[in-house]
Amino acid sequence: MRPGTLLISQPFLGDPNFERSVVMLCRDEPEDGSFGLVLNRLTALTLGDVLELPPLGVAAAMLPIYVGGPVEPNTLHYLHRQPDLPGASALGQEVYWGGDFEHLLGLVGNGAVDAASVRLFAGYSGWSAGQLAGEIKERSWIRHPASAGKVFTLSSDAFWREILREKGGRYKVLANYPVDPRLN
Repeated sequence: MRPGTLLISQPFLGDPNFERSVVMLCRDEPEDGSFGLVLNRLTALTLGDVLELPPLGVAAAMLPIYVGGPVEPNTLHYLHRQPDLPGASALGQEVYWGGDFEHLLGLVGNGAVDAASVRLFAGYSGWSAGQLAGEIKERSWIRHPASAGKVFTLSSDAFWREILREKGGRYKVLANYPVDPRLN
């Protein structure tokens, strides 16, 4: 799969780490496995809560942190819209992953980059070689290719439902699937 693909969890996935989640696929290598970030799990933390920033880092300190996934929750990852950030990888639709973090913080701090065009994630979602392909074959995930730009356009609490509605057809019905059908 191509970087920038969204992986939408089926409503009956059964894994609390990914229940009703949308994952941005950042890397998918047959030999090395896959790497992605959950887009719709906002925490109550900001960057200033987890990193000591210089006095001019007030704007960056207010950046919210999302849970990127259950793997290595003490690591920080980021998506942004800064094409010339050294070391960044293009995901498509003017969305980039990683790059020079200090440089990005400086750009946010001096107002050259809008804080709304940066998303920070604690941890990540990872799959060993072949694992994600197997999960897709088992229909655990719904693919939404070339949708990287959605990360900055949909609110995190409605992301899962909205992206399914946007896909239309049978997916639109899944958007209304109850969390626990027994309580319906």
